[in-house]
Amino acid sequence: MSAYEAVIGLEVHAQLRTRTKIFCSCSTQFGREPNSNVCPVCTGMPGVLPVLNRTAVEYAAKMGMAVECAVNPRSVFARKNYFYPDLPKAYQISQYELPLAEHGRLRITVNGTEKTIGITRIHMEEDAGKSIHSSTENKSFVDLNRTGVPLIEIVSEPDLRSADEAVAYLKALRSILVYLEICDGNMEEGSFRCDANVSIRPKGATELGTRAELKNLNSFRHVHKAIEYEISRQAALLEDGERVVQETRLYDVDKGVTVSMRGKEEAHDYRYFPDPDLVPLLITAELLADLKRSIPELPQAREARFITEYGLPEAAAQTLTAEKDLADYFEAAARLYPEPQRISNWILSDLLRELNQAKTAAADSPLTPAHLAELLGMIDSGQISTRIAKQIFPDVFTTRESPREIVERKGLAQISDTGALEAVVDSILSSNPKEVEAFKNGKTKLMGFFVGQVMRQTKGQANPDLVNKLILEKLQ
Repeated sequence: MSAYEAVIGLEVHAQLRTRTKIFCSCSTQFGREPNSNVCPVCTGMPGVLPVLNRTAVEYAAKMGMAVECAVNPRSVFARKNYFYPDLPKAYQISQYELPLAEHGRLRITVNGTEKTIGITRIHMEEDAGKSIHSSTENKSFVDLNRTGVPLIEIVSEPDLRSADEAVAYLKALRSILVYLEICDGNMEEGSFRCDANVSIRPKGATELGTRAELKNLNSFRHVHKAIEYEISRQAALLEDGERVVQETRLYDVDKGVTVSMRGKEEAHDYRYFPDPDLVPLLITAELLADLKRSIPELPQAREARFITEYGLPEAAAQTLTAEKDLADYFEAAARLYPEPQRISNWILSDLLRELNQAKTAAADSPLTPAHLAELLGMIDSGQISTRIAKQIFPDVFTTRESPREIVERKGLAQISDTGALEAVVDSILSSNPKEVEAFKNGKTKLMGFFVGQVMRQTKGQANPDLVNKLILEKLQ
């Protein structure tokens, strides 16, 4: 067991789902031609003035309230000064001493244990551009489309103690942002990204160790691996009598290691000062009250309701509510079919398998909640067996046909005709006299053999309950 404990704090940047940028009317659409979503304001031309996006403010305030922050009635935009090719103004408009929201908290559960993580602050800022390095051309390019896209930065307290806790916190945070419909949570496109501050200290110590800031963490898996590697790296340094250097490190995805990037900047290195072109942001109590009323049922509350209202196991409720569209899918199906636990089982097994293979979200599933309800209803009515339902599930998903249409087209309706099945059962029993005799002498496990033979001969379409009944009647 290690003699050290990790101390981890996360800085999460979430891109707000506004149509336009935070200080100008340029589009925020992802994937456009480089440098096509730009104007004199977001490219920092002399003499231009920023105009604050009201929707971005409302989204940021909603997130603050959702994680129990105090939203400040007065906040101030500041200039964060540094030079980099993708920052055309040579400063980034952010917030520093007077942020939008402070002192929040978020509950997470890891390995069955609940823990509360403090949130230091949530502040608004504009995104920087993107540098693109081409090794084949030996050139670097700058795309300013992302410059000025509205962000909120969510800074946690250093309350996390493991990579598992860090990932659980990130997933919970992302889920809330998506439920609020203020961020799409896409880590690959960079609309939800984080930096991790990692240090270690001897177990039982209260003083913080020297931290390293980890960047380039664009998936939950990479976050987990990078933090675990960094904890091991720092522990090895201290064990060898060396010291940990405060620095910014990049996570190398291919090698699974963190590598030094530069010395870690402190706040004073950025020479923050209030932006002279932007007046203080004032938010009224009336606006906050209106925004609070618009906040929907959030993931943890929805999970608790799924357990009490639908009788779902905790693990199932947690998985279903982690993604808003999956929870919506479940509830839509539950309104059409009266057994929510069966719906949950089919979603968590068959539907999630198909969604993952197709890399599709539940909201875009070709197999609709009505399809699922119809499929389960056909099993209940004896029109098809569970085996046939499992067999046609991928077809319903890929073709968008209803289960009934596929069953009819393929001739897969369950055989419940007593006379037809009785002839099959008689044939099976007459063909296996030794097994019949053994069954009559007490070897009742052979029942599975007889049922299997009937199902094989009817290509799985025989009504299994009726088959069992007929076999027992014949063997008594």
